[in-house]
Amino acid sequence: MPQWTAVRTARPAWRRACVALLIASQCLLPPLARAQLLPGMGDGGEMTAAAERRLGDQIARELYRDPDFIDDPVLVDYVQSVWQPLMAAARVRGELTPELDERFAWAVLLGRDRSINAFALPGGYLGVHLGLIAVTDSRDELATVLGHELSHVTQRHIARIMAKQSRQMPLLLAAMVLGMIAAGKSRNGDAGQAVLMGSQALAMQSQLDFSRDMEREADRVGFGVMTQAGFAPQGAASMFEKLQYASRLNDNGSYPYLRSHPLNSERIADMQARFQFRGEGSAVPAAGTVPAAAAKPELKMDHAMMAARARVLSRPGADVLRQAVDASGGTDFARRAPAQQAGLLYAGALGASELHDARTARRLADRLTALVAADPAAAHQARLLSAELYLAAGAAPQAAALLEPGAAPRTRADLLLAAQAAVATRQPSPLVAPLRDWVALHPRDAGAWHALSTLYGAQNDALRAVRADAEANVAVLDYAGARDRFKAAQDLARGGGDHYEASIIDTRARAVDALLQQQQADPPLR
Repeated sequence: MPQWTAVRTARPAWRRACVALLIASQCLLPPLARAQLLPGMGDGGEMTAAAERRLGDQIARELYRDPDFIDDPVLVDYVQSVWQPLMAAARVRGELTPELDERFAWAVLLGRDRSINAFALPGGYLGVHLGLIAVTDSRDELATVLGHELSHVTQRHIARIMAKQSRQMPLLLAAMVLGMIAAGKSRNGDAGQAVLMGSQALAMQSQLDFSRDMEREADRVGFGVMTQAGFAPQGAASMFEKLQYASRLNDNGSYPYLRSHPLNSERIADMQARFQFRGEGSAVPAAGTVPAAAAKPELKMDHAMMAARARVLSRPGADVLRQAVDASGGTDFARRAPAQQAGLLYAGALGASELHDARTARRLADRLTALVAADPAAAHQARLLSAELYLAAGAAPQAAALLEPGAAPRTRADLLLAAQAAVATRQPSPLVAPLRDWVALHPRDAGAWHALSTLYGAQNDALRAVRADAEANVAVLDYAGARDRFKAAQDLARGGGDHYEASIIDTRARAVDALLQQQQADPPLR
């Protein structure tokens, strides 16, 4: 993706993980926070899928520890509603092979960063900044970015670039040795420095060429995946227009052949061409020769609400939150389209709650509920927001009434919010079975394991609570923490009780010990 953020603006722990990946790959490209690490066409070269997954796990473990990592159930559900159709389409098209489907993590991690950015990591991990979600006007635009990053992974671009670098390293090292010899023989070191700089520039230019080809391929494959999944192709062109605008502050004015990515104008034209000629069997004309495509996808109420949520949760500051609250009134609000009004009311209600103004939050949430009543998807999001506001205000019974088992749909966000309400009202039992079923199908869901642990704790079932807490650590790749929790569970089990649960704990403890040994054997990233 384009140069959305400079390294100095990236969050420290996310930047550390990106630099670690650069070191591991011996790559000369700028850090991953600028999303320029993922070029390369073809298969995985010399790097196996298992090795790539292990590298991805190492980096993802750093991101899970970062305070800006956010597991917001509502936003995670919404992103997954876009991500899962893309995955299904990649399988249908043959882009996602059965081996990669099984071996890779295929996890999307959200970060609070307000910059407009997304990136792919080895082994099927993707990072998405809340700032990206906040600027999108449709699911189709979000699908464009996720489809592009998905294609980086399915096409094995990271493995390919590492293989290319490994082939280039002997030549680069040889040139550097010659440079040092020249510097030693010369009375001034300029000659040697010139050789050194020249060899590095040659390697860099070769890598940049590699990147441009790969970015174009990711655009092409990603476009095919997102349209196969049923998303509107117009979203691709409109998203690239947004990225062009967002990148202007960081644009260094380099000529296209010196960039690691194609010019945004070229990519916009290519997306417009693909949209115009899609399904006609014609070759896509050269970039820059196609007029603007059809109108942008319509802004939907539920997407406007999720973009508003991303803006608020990215911690914009108290002044911005007050502006969000104030924006829900006045003549300007009345002139806006209903979807825009829904987004403003959502941001105002959530912003007021963040400012601990429960009365204003409740008033705006009630207005939102009335506005979106005829839109099922938006009404569901308004119901979740109302429950969340009740919980924040200490009114757990009202929240529980909105989240009772009969309410539909029953999403992950419903379950996790309902678990909070159940603990607060001291009625955990009805939520244990649904959450236990959920983690059986989604064993890598740390948030669900934490919620289940809390429910077990509220039932005074210490053994299962500790085991669930251990599984939550496993889900975020903290095998050392998981081992400690499983040992605590084993100590509890020795006091008697459920022999079946004790057997499960012993089995999982052995499995985690093996994972920890493998993790400790991997070379450090820093």
